[in-house]
Amino acid sequence: MINRREFLERAGGTIAAGAVVGLELDGEAAAQTQPAPPSAFQSRFDDTSDRVWLGPDYWANPMEDWRVARGRIECISSGGNRNVHLLTRSLAARRGAFELSVRTGLLEPGARTAVGFRIAVHDEIDDYRGNCIFGNGLDAGIDEGSLRLGYASQKFDADLPMDDLRLHLRGDTSEGDRYTLTLSVKDATGRVLAALTADAVAADDLVGNVALVNNFDSDVKSGARFWFADWRVGGDKIDVHPERAFGPILWAMYTVSDSRGDAGRVLKLTAQLPPLGDDDGRVHLHVQRHGQWQSLGQSAIDASACTAHFRIEKWDASQSSAYRLTYAFDGREHEWTGTIRAEPLDRPLVLAALTCQEHHGFPYAPVASNVKALNPDLLFFSGDQIYEQNGGYGVIRRPADRAILNYLRKWYLFGWAFGDVMRDRPTLCIPDDHDVFQGNLWGEGGKPMLEQNTSSRGGYIEPPAMVRVVHRTNCAHHPDPFDSTSIAQGISVYYGDMVFGRVSFAILADRQFKSGPEHVDTGAGRADHVLDSSFDTSKLDRPGLELLGERQEKFLEHWAGDWRGADLKVVLSQTPFTCLSTHGSAKREAIYADLDSNAWPQTPRNRALRLMRKGFPLHVNGDQHIPTLTQYGLDAQRDAHWSFCPPAISVGYPRWWRPDEMGRPHQNRPAHALPDTGEYTDAFGHPVYVYAVGNPTGLKDPNRYQQAHRKTSGFGIVRIDRDRRIYICEAYRFLCDATDGNADNQFPGWPLTIRQAENFAAKRFGALPRVTAPAGVTNPVVQVIDERDGRLVYALRVRGESFEPFVFADGEYTVRIGQPASRRWVEAKGLRPARR
Repeated sequence: MINRREFLERAGGTIAAGAVVGLELDGEAAAQTQPAPPSAFQSRFDDTSDRVWLGPDYWANPMEDWRVARGRIECISSGGNRNVHLLTRSLAARRGAFELSVRTGLLEPGARTAVGFRIAVHDEIDDYRGNCIFGNGLDAGIDEGSLRLGYASQKFDADLPMDDLRLHLRGDTSEGDRYTLTLSVKDATGRVLAALTADAVAADDLVGNVALVNNFDSDVKSGARFWFADWRVGGDKIDVHPERAFGPILWAMYTVSDSRGDAGRVLKLTAQLPPLGDDDGRVHLHVQRHGQWQSLGQSAIDASACTAHFRIEKWDASQSSAYRLTYAFDGREHEWTGTIRAEPLDRPLVLAALTCQEHHGFPYAPVASNVKALNPDLLFFSGDQIYEQNGGYGVIRRPADRAILNYLRKWYLFGWAFGDVMRDRPTLCIPDDHDVFQGNLWGEGGKPMLEQNTSSRGGYIEPPAMVRVVHRTNCAHHPDPFDSTSIAQGISVYYGDMVFGRVSFAILADRQFKSGPEHVDTGAGRADHVLDSSFDTSKLDRPGLELLGERQEKFLEHWAGDWRGADLKVVLSQTPFTCLSTHGSAKREAIYADLDSNAWPQTPRNRALRLMRKGFPLHVNGDQHIPTLTQYGLDAQRDAHWSFCPPAISVGYPRWWRPDEMGRPHQNRPAHALPDTGEYTDAFGHPVYVYAVGNPTGLKDPNRYQQAHRKTSGFGIVRIDRDRRIYICEAYRFLCDATDGNADNQFPGWPLTIRQAENFAAKRFGALPRVTAPAGVTNPVVQVIDERDGRLVYALRVRGESFEPFVFADGEYTVRIGQPASRRWVEAKGLRPARR
C-alpha cells in the first residue's frame, strides 16, 4: 500500500467533499434501463444457499470468518483486515473508467467501525493469487465517523445510519496518466449522505485486485462486523477473468496402481471441493472412450473433508484417457477436466519430487510452470503442503469443526498453486508435521498429546477428526494401504505401496509411530535438539523407542521381496534417515543433533534401512529445507542405499550443512570437490556419504520469489530408467528455466546417475552357484534367503534367464528364481558361497 505522503503527493493534495458524479452501477433503475457492459459484475448471494464458501468468484480472507446467510455475505469475526477478493475481475493496466458499488450494514458494533473497498491490490510478484494473500492496495470506505480514501479522510457532518448503506467508488481519467477517485455513501433510499474526491491519483497505483474489507487495519482486535450484498463492479478499466474462478470443483488428484490381483490396475481419484453447506449434491466422473463420454459413477461429498472419492478397478492403463468431473451448483453444471495418463512403459519414468510450501513463495509459479514444462509422469509431494502460517490469520486448534475449516483454507492454497499440474498425471501426497498443525510430529501410534507442546512432546495435538481430514484430503486417492487398521484415537493410516510404470514405490509415514523426545534427556534447551557437540548421543538410543513402528517394518519386509509387476524400487517418505544440518533458524544457530531427523532413534533407524535396502531402492524424501544427495551407511560407509532430498518448494525455516567450517572430520571427498561433501559421521553416529548439498546464499530479499531462490527453494526430478537400471537425480533452483539446458539451473553436484546395484553396496563375501529361471521365464525375480533365520537377504529383478547371486556373509542360503505373477519358481537350498 502506498503511504500517506506518497498518496497526497500523487493526488496533488486535493481532497474535497461535495457532489457525486453519476454512477452507472448506482441503484436498480440504472441496472434495469442500461445494458450491462462486458466487464460488469453483480453478486447473486440472494440466490445462494447458506454456507461457509462464498462462491467461485471469490477468495475470502480467512474463509472460516465468512459465510453466506440470509441472501448476503457476513463477516463472523471482529478481527482486523477481513476481506473478500473478487477473482474474476481486476483493475487493468490501461486507461479507462471503473466503478464499484456494494450494499452493507452493521451486524454487530465494535471498538472500531470500518468497512469498504480495497482496490488495486498487488504486491511485487503481482500474481492475482499472491495478491489475495500478500497484496496491498488503496482502501476506500467508512472508518470511525469519516470517509477514508487511501490515507486521506473527511469527517461526517452527522452520524450515519449504519444498518443499510450503499458505498460507491468511481475512478475517472483526468489529465495525463492521472485519475480522479470519488467515494460516496448513500442510505437505503438513495440519498447521498457523504462524499469524498481525490484528484490526480497516479494511474500506476490503480492496477490489481479489487476486494471488500471488514475493518481495514490488521491490528484491530474487536472491530464491528458487517454484512455485504449486491456487489457490483464495472467499467472499461476492468478486466474480466472467467478462467480465474476457483471452484466448486477446486482440483483433483489421482493414482493408477497395479494391484497384482483380480482388481487389475486400480484408478483412485479424489475431487476436492469447498464447504458447500447441507445441499451439496454429488460429483460425477466420466472418461472419454472412442470419442464418447462414459460415466464411471458418482460420489457423495464427505461432509468434513469436502472431498468426493472414486475407485475404479480393472482400469486400462495402456492408453491415456481424458476425464471429466462434473458438479451441479447454483443452477448450472461445473466441470474439472484432465487426463488419466498411460503408464510409461516404453521409456524412463519421470518423477517430480516436491516438498515444503511455506507461503512466502506462494503461488510458487516458477516451480509449477517448470514442473509442467518438464512433463513428469508422477508427482510426489512429501509433506508440509501447508504451514500453520500459510494464508495468515493464525491457527484454530479447537473445536474440531473450526480447526478443519482453518486447515482446509490453507490446503486450498496448495491446490490453487499446483492443481493445473496435478490434473494430468498421478500424484502421491503424504502429510507431515505442519499439515497437522505441529512443529514436529512424534505420533507414537496416534496417542493424544498430553502437554500441548508441538515441538517436543509425543502424540497428536489436534482432534482426531481434524487429523483424519488431513489424511483424507492428502491420501484418499492413494492405492489401498497395506494394513488399513486405524491407530489410537481412530486416526487413519496411509502407508503402503504403488506399482506404476513397472516401478514399485513404498509409501511410508515416517512420524506416525515415532517416539517423542520426552523419553530421553538431551541436555539444555529444546528437548528435540542437542546443542552441545560433546554430548554422547548414543545415550539417546534407548530400548523400546520406535521410528517406523512394527507395522511399517512388517510392510517393508514384505515390499522388499515383492517384485510383482516391477523392475525397480523407490522408497517415498517425509525425511532422510540421517541428520544433515549443522545450523538452523534465521539466526543461523548451531544445532549439533536434531531428533526430528530420522537418524534418531538409532536402533529402529538401522532396522528400517536394513529392511529397505533388501529391495535396492532409491530413497526420495523431503522436509529438510536443504537439498542433499547422500548415501546411507550402516556398518560401514556407503553400505546401504542412496537418499535424495530435493529442494523445498519454498523455504521458511532455513538450515545449513556446514561441517567443514565446524571442523568435523571427513574423508574421501567426491571428485567434484565441493565443500561440505565426502564421508562423515552424523551427529547420531551414522556413517553418511554426502555427494551434494545446496546451502542457502541469503535469507532476505524484498522480492518474495528472489528470497525463495536465495533460500535454496526449488524442486527435484528423478528419471527412473528400468532398461538401464539407473536413477538420474536432478535438483532445480526456484528461479530458472528448467528447459533451456543452462548448467546453473541446478544446484552444484546435480545431476547424478545412481546405479541400482549401488543401493545395496555392502562389501560382498562371495557368490553362490548360478541359478536359472524356469523355461520360458525371462528377466526373473531372484530372492536370496538366509537359512539361519529364514529372513530375506535381498530380492531384485535381473536380466536374462540366469543369475549368479552374491552374498555378504558365509553361511547356507536358499535361492528362489522365477516369475511372481505366474508363480513359476525354481528353488535351490543349502547353497554356500565361494569367496571372491
